[in-house]
This record gives sequence, C-alpha cells and structure tokens, in this order.
Amino acid sequence: MKNSLKFKDLGADFFAHIQTQRLENPSLIHVNQNLKQELNLSITDQEFLEICSGDKQLGQERPISTVYAGHQFGYFVPQLGDGRSCLIGELEGNELSLKGAGTSPFSRGADGRAVLRSSIREYLCSIAMQGLNIPTTKALAIVTSSSEVYREHVESAAIVTRVAESHIRFGHFEYFSSLGQNENVKKLANFVIKYYMPDVKQGDYLGMLREVIQSTAIMIARWQAQGFSHGVMNTDNMSILGLTIDYGPFSFMEAYDPGFICNHSDTQGRYSFERQPSVALWNLHRLADTLKTLIEEEQLKEALSMYEKILVKEYSLLMRNKFGFAVQDESDNAIINNFLELLYTNKKDYHQSIRLLSNDDQSSLGKAFDPWFKDYRKRLKIETEDPSQRRALMNKVNPKYILRNYLAEVAIRSAEDQNEYAEIDSLFKLLRAPFAEYEGYESYDSETPEWAQNLELSCSS
Repeated sequence: MKNSLKFKDLGADFFAHIQTQRLENPSLIHVNQNLKQELNLSITDQEFLEICSGDKQLGQERPISTVYAGHQFGYFVPQLGDGRSCLIGELEGNELSLKGAGTSPFSRGADGRAVLRSSIREYLCSIAMQGLNIPTTKALAIVTSSSEVYREHVESAAIVTRVAESHIRFGHFEYFSSLGQNENVKKLANFVIKYYMPDVKQGDYLGMLREVIQSTAIMIARWQAQGFSHGVMNTDNMSILGLTIDYGPFSFMEAYDPGFICNHSDTQGRYSFERQPSVALWNLHRLADTLKTLIEEEQLKEALSMYEKILVKEYSLLMRNKFGFAVQDESDNAIINNFLELLYTNKKDYHQSIRLLSNDDQSSLGKAFDPWFKDYRKRLKIETEDPSQRRALMNKVNPKYILRNYLAEVAIRSAEDQNEYAEIDSLFKLLRAPFAEYEGYESYDSETPEWAQNLELSCSS
C-alpha cells in the first residue's frame, strides 16, 4: 500500500514521530463508505478497524504529529502542535489523520484523547458541510471504546479518522516565523505551492498568499450564508487551503441573531457569528506577518485588500440565490437585509424561514412580514425564470436539514447511553444531501425542543 506522507519531506523540524496508544475494546460505529471507496481502501473490516483505532500502521508509514504555533483568542502561543492527532499516511492525494489516538510531544500535559461526544459531532458536521458545499476536512470513520477519559465527567474515549488534502494551518507558518527561522518559512511556502497550488509558480509567494486569501474568503462567505458558527477561530484552526477544520463548539444558528455566540467559553464574544468575517481577515494579517521576508509590505497590503471584495461577492451571490434572485438588482441588498432584520426582531428560525420562501408561504411567518412580502413579490417580477425554476434554484441553496445541536445531542445520548448508532446513520443520510426531501423524516427540520434549548458547548473534547 503506497501511502508515504509528503509532509515528512519538510524535515525533522516540522514534526515528531509518535506511537499511537491503544484503546480498550475498540469498535467501529460508523464509516463514510463513499469516502472509503474514493480512497481505494480495499482492506478487510478488521484491518480497517485496526488502522482507524491506531492499532495498525497504514502500510509502512510511522505516525507523525506536526508542530505549530497560533493566536488563541487573540494571544500568541509560541508552541502548540498536534497534541491529540497524528498523520498516519496518504492515499489518493489525501492525508489521513487520527484524532484521539494518544499523546504527542505537543500535548502540553493533556491526555491526547478525544471523547465520543465530540467525535460524533465532528463526524456529522464534516458530512453536513460537504452537503452544504462548504470547504471542509472530511471524516472517514468513528471508533468508540471502553477506555475512559475525564472531562467534566467520565466519558468514553473515541477516535475520528479525518481526511484532507493537507492539514497545514496558518499556525505552522507562525511557529517558524516567531523563532526567526525564515528558511523554514520559505521551505513551507515552497512545499504548499508545489503540492497544493498548481496555478501558482514556484517562488511566487504573493500568488500563494492570494490563493489563501481567496479560499478563506469563500469559505467564510459560505459559513455566513448558511448560518454556521465555528466557535474557535484561532489561527491554529485556520487551514492554509481554506478548509473548515477543527470542529469544537460549532453550531448552526437557529433563531437569527447576528451576535450569536456558540462557545460558552467565549465570554467576550470574540468569535460571535457576525465577527467571523473580520476575525478571518485578522488571522490572514497574522499569516501575512510571517511572509514579510518573502513578500514586500505594499504587496501584502494589496493582497489583503482583496479579501473583502471576494467575500462580499461570494456572499451576495449565495444570498441572492437563497432568495431566488437570478437577476441582480440594486434593491436586492435592502430586501435581503430587511428580511434578516425581521427574523431577528421576531426571533424566527433562519433556515426554516428562508426555505419557506420557495413555497411562497407568507402566512407561516406572521403578519409582521406582510409589508416585506409585498416588496419581495414586486422584486420577483423582474426575474426571467418561471416560478418553478426559481423554486428549484432556491431549494438547491436553502437546506431542508441542518445539524441542529439537539439532533446531534439525541444521536450522542443514544450512542453513549444505549450503544445505539442508528441515529448517527439517519443524520448522516440527511446531512449528506440536505436540500432534498425525505419521506418519514419530517421531524428532523423541527426547531429545538424545550429540553435542549440551553445546551452549552465548549472547547472540551
């Protein structure tokens, strides 16, 4: 099995070999079969379990953990790294990573484990983001065990196998830049260009930065359009390829609230929903700081100025599509913003409310929306598409199903309390194609029930 890791070409400064630590009584609870086929993993179920639980190497490749730094909640931490994850190999141009397979030299006193609760959330959100056409790392499988770990209380240890073209983060550049190791910054930049940016010429570091800015802006625009809140946008959680990475206290916004904070540890609201675009730009500035020995300062400023234009263009297109506007008009922004303001003041569900527009379902939103619907219908008269085509367009961007926290919680409780995993499978099916209608799953787009309205999410996993 050919699976050598390109990352190891960077040299010993960039990583440490590790030994994965065995789980007691490991078992697979769900596998992304389509992704497994894409990776051409033609092995027995037992071999697959052994690889995903860290009991068996993927081919001859020894696992490695990488070192990086990062700004966490605005404060620079000079050394972080893969404290509970490791790269185990590469298949079909994708790196495979185990999250929760034990300690590394970068664990900083932690146990290197992940819990079943967070592993289920990451696994399900990875497929949800794929379904929503948001760039993301992917999840291949979840392994549970009888091993116990302590967080707020004793929980089951688990491992999620993650897949991405690369797991390089802004923090990798920050680590070497902070040490004054400019040759390693250059080496890393050359590596990124060589393997992940085919349209950028070797040595064109400005071109590399522009690629990162563009992919990051597009990712953030799609987060905002689909109401996704990451929760911990530290620079070490920012992918150099513009992928959503490191799912912790994430949440899809339900009742529309621009100030929504999904992480109860974020007491200052640094990573609130409405601040995500500006935080991403701040993070890009930190990345640009690491490249000052490779790119002139004026060029850095010019490149960073691209971010807002790209983000606004992508976000505006997505939002116009969500409202059925195939033709651009100067009134679009006002109509969209007025609708969002009504959602906020009337505490309406973001996803359900926009999905209802495709059915022209005015009555379900209440009388407060009546004047807005008058303007909306007037605006639709300039559209050239017939109503059925417009509805089809809207239903391709407005999901029927999202990963509401209570749905994840039901799946988690079933797994933790009863060792039942059917709910994970049901959600996986719905979230993989969230714009479709599924007979018998009507309740899965319901708003949060009373028992789940105060669920708290933190970085603990």
